[in-house]
Amino acid sequence: MYRAGDEVDQREWLAELDAVADRLELGSAARSNARDIFLSTLPDEDRSKQAALAASVYAGALIAGDQRSQSRVADAADVSRLSVQGKWKTLVEEAGFDAPDW
Repeated sequence: MYRAGDEVDQREWLAELDAVADRLELGSAARSNARDIFLSTLPDEDRSKQAALAASVYAGALIAGDQRSQSRVADAADVSRLSVQGKWKTLVEEAGFDAPDW
């Protein structure tokens, strides 16, 4: 889990997460999941955060049943599809969610 202060410290990244979610027209459950995953698995280096953000959005939407394709999420977050593909399952597990096994 994350500290309440993490939301304040990461407000710019969370604003970016919301912007990506807006572009994808995600519902509130998907957004909430994405925020929880992102803040629970926050990378130390800023250069890793955009890919983690995209993977968190993808996973949050998947968990909420509001799935978008990896390519669509990657485009909305301005990262490669491989960034989403390579990170989302690990982030889900690190955040304490059960990743789909298909």
